[in-house]
Amino acid sequence: MLAALLIRWALLAVAFAITSWLLSGMEVSGGVWGYIWVSALFGIANAILGTILRIITFPLTLLTLGLFSLVVTAIMLSITDALSSHLTIDEFWWTAIWASIILAFLSVILDLVLLGLVRRARPATV
Repeated sequence: MLAALLIRWALLAVAFAITSWLLSGMEVSGGVWGYIWVSALFGIANAILGTILRIITFPLTLLTLGLFSLVVTAIMLSITDALSSHLTIDEFWWTAIWASIILAFLSVILDLVLLGLVRRARPATV
């Protein structure tokens, strides 16, 4: 269980690295440890505050067929920006919203790649 958490943490750090490379308004400083710190802080904030915010905004998320969850993720990115000196997001609406879209897309792709690698490495059972 701890190994799975550490792998997901590393995948989120990779997603942050790719997102900051793609978006000019988002920057992560501090090298590899900066990405790891930002992904850990984002994960903690998302687990605590994101859960509360998702419960409060559930009717709006339901009304928009889930699209409002991107705004909640953008809010979590802004909170992470406020808590850390390693993450810099220049403006909420465009940069944070695009960052949440890219992070969601990359997280799904990286999870699928990891799942494929795990299935390929696991021997077949009869």
